[in-house]
Amino acid sequence: MDHETLSALAEPTRLKIVELLVKQPLTVGDIASHLQIRQPQASKHLRNLHDAGIVEVQAIANRRIYRLRAQPFQELDRWLITYRQLWEDRFDQLDAYLRQLQQTTHESTPTQSPPADKSSEAEQP
Repeated sequence: MDHETLSALAEPTRLKIVELLVKQPLTVGDIASHLQIRQPQASKHLRNLHDAGIVEVQAIANRRIYRLRAQPFQELDRWLITYRQLWEDRFDQLDAYLRQLQQTTHESTPTQSPPADKSSEAEQP
């Protein structure tokens, strides 16, 4: 896993930019407007994302359109598979333990018979 990718995504504003770009490619101005930040700030964050290989830019006249690159996210997904499997195994173990605990608790609880009807006892001589 590329440390640079994680470092770039760790900054909250850059992560918000990535979340915006998941939906569609956007210009610097669009991103700045959505996040309510100044355009120079958006440009700085986009430069960091570009340097990390997370976004690519397409120049059309005087506009710069940014879009996400798939490769860094595919690498991140492959890296996370190991941890995903680890947690799935742990959840399976927890599930088995809870079932065992529930079964043990159920077996050790004595069954109670319903209380006797007091009104029928009072009528008997």
